[in-house]
Amino acid sequence: MALAENFLAQLTLFNGKFSRMLKQSLALFLSFGIAGYAGADPLISEQGSSIQNVSTGGISSLDLSIFGMYQQADIVVKSVMIGLIVISVITWTILFAKSIALLRAKQQLRREYRLLFPSNSLSTACELSQSFAENSISAALLRDAQDEKQLSTHASDLNGIKDRTNFRLDRRVAAYGRQLAKGNGYLATIGAVAPFIGLFGTVWGIMNSFIGIAHSQTTNLAVVAPGIAEALLATAMGLIAAIPAVVIYNLFSRMINEHRAQVGDAAAQILLLLSRDLDLNAPQKQVG
Repeated sequence: MALAENFLAQLTLFNGKFSRMLKQSLALFLSFGIAGYAGADPLISEQGSSIQNVSTGGISSLDLSIFGMYQQADIVVKSVMIGLIVISVITWTILFAKSIALLRAKQQLRREYRLLFPSNSLSTACELSQSFAENSISAALLRDAQDEKQLSTHASDLNGIKDRTNFRLDRRVAAYGRQLAKGNGYLATIGAVAPFIGLFGTVWGIMNSFIGIAHSQTTNLAVVAPGIAEALLATAMGLIAAIPAVVIYNLFSRMINEHRAQVGDAAAQILLLLSRDLDLNAPQKQVG
């Protein structure tokens, strides 16, 4: 019993000494840690501020305007941008030139149709067409009908004359429609190809950015930003060239279809005059 009490007393004394040693070691460790952090904090702050200054200085010194990004781009991206600008100029040139031509043609046909509609015979309409312009589609249709009538003077089948005249008028209207559609193919091609041209410039610019990162061995924004900006500019220019081309193509397609329908109405009116003349002259041929 006495031996057990002696052992517990020594164990309690050891625990007390161990606790005091642990507290002293912990306090010493914390004091060294705080001192080390206090000594390292100015160095860390100085290094961080220097990195921030370099980064912000590099970015602020870059010219990220449209012209500045064009000047900083390499030859491939510059070629893509120049090509897209040329494509855009072609699109707007087609818009203004073709719009003026279509509006003039529609006004001219509307004016000629008003003159031809009251005519009672094909010969009267041909006399009126002498005052039309040289490129008048109405005058061309009247000449085709009059030529077929003269070539078929001795023909007895009136329906054959009408069919042949109708065929010639249809071919004339179809040729006129193809002439009106000139330039629309360029717009369709531009609308389909321009985004991919801009995408090529985008891929090339991003590739240059990764190459710059690899050479500088840093992910600093001042290294990455120029190439990404050039890539986005090429994409934007591709969309700027493609979107108006698609819109203008749809606009012209609708205008051409409307104008072609008007030309078809004029051809139908001319065929009506020819049919009336043939039917009225048929009894005279039979009597003769």
